[in-house]
Amino acid sequence: MIDVSRDVFRLAQVFTISRGSRTEAKVLTVRITRGGVTGWGECVPYARYGETLESVEAQIRSLPEAIDRAALQDALPAGAARNAVDCALWDLEAKQAGCRVWELAGLVAPGPEVTAYTLSLDTPEAMQAQATQHAHRPLLKIKLGTPDDMPRLEAVRAGAPGARIIVDANEGWSAGVYADLAPHLLRLGVALVEQPLPAGEDDALLGVTRPVPLCADESCHDRASLAALKGKYDMVNIKLDKTGGLTEALALRDAARAESYDVMVGCMVGSSLAMAPAVLVAQGAAITDLDGPLLLAEDREEPLLFDEAGVHPSVPGLWG
Repeated sequence: MIDVSRDVFRLAQVFTISRGSRTEAKVLTVRITRGGVTGWGECVPYARYGETLESVEAQIRSLPEAIDRAALQDALPAGAARNAVDCALWDLEAKQAGCRVWELAGLVAPGPEVTAYTLSLDTPEAMQAQATQHAHRPLLKIKLGTPDDMPRLEAVRAGAPGARIIVDANEGWSAGVYADLAPHLLRLGVALVEQPLPAGEDDALLGVTRPVPLCADESCHDRASLAALKGKYDMVNIKLDKTGGLTEALALRDAARAESYDVMVGCMVGSSLAMAPAVLVAQGAAITDLDGPLLLAEDREEPLLFDEAGVHPSVPGLWG
């Protein structure tokens, strides 16, 4: 049986990016039960990719009850629906086999990975206060992509002088804006810029000097995306809601590394259930950005552990 339900998790505070604000995370939870054993997974439908809770739920409900992971890859396109079902099937298989998912996948035993913590887009003064509050964290992520980015970036650096900083422009810049900002990004110690240009306009990055590495997010969904990234990006951001699950995420990670891209593993704003499979993909990644649960006021039972070592792999009671 394939069951899908909607869950809502309150955020600890209003979370804002250049596209808007939210106070809660709305997710779909998939449970697949066979022979008295249940595996589960979570996805976050994303409007940027034309997804809604209703459309993704309909995709999941269209699947045959007995579908397996191999058939699933062709039954649904890369996206949120396939992600939740794929991760639920991995969890189910591990429980049926009496082992962990990482063992099924032929991976080494996972450990904790230092994760970025995302600061919400706000006034420079408010962002400096956020940065000061989280200055103990080794890696901070800033959501930018507005006409007033530099004051915000300066404020965050002042609030957290010792932290590494990565910037997510959320498709809000142009090649010219990036070129103008690059010297300042270097001066302020920015380690990486995610998706500076709209995905459909990033050919403008061809031939552009990249003193600060660029990471493809909206421009990279699965392995089929890699060919179009040549000469534009240095890194790819792997998110399971884009790849359509753990199966393709692991394949994309290996293919990207084979083509000399660094790997970042990111997330939508979801619960620990959504992050748990991504922790396996994040092993050895250049950047891990799996802070979704840190932004929530409530989470799943047996949530992921976050401490000074980073985000830890899930316990079997959560997933995998």
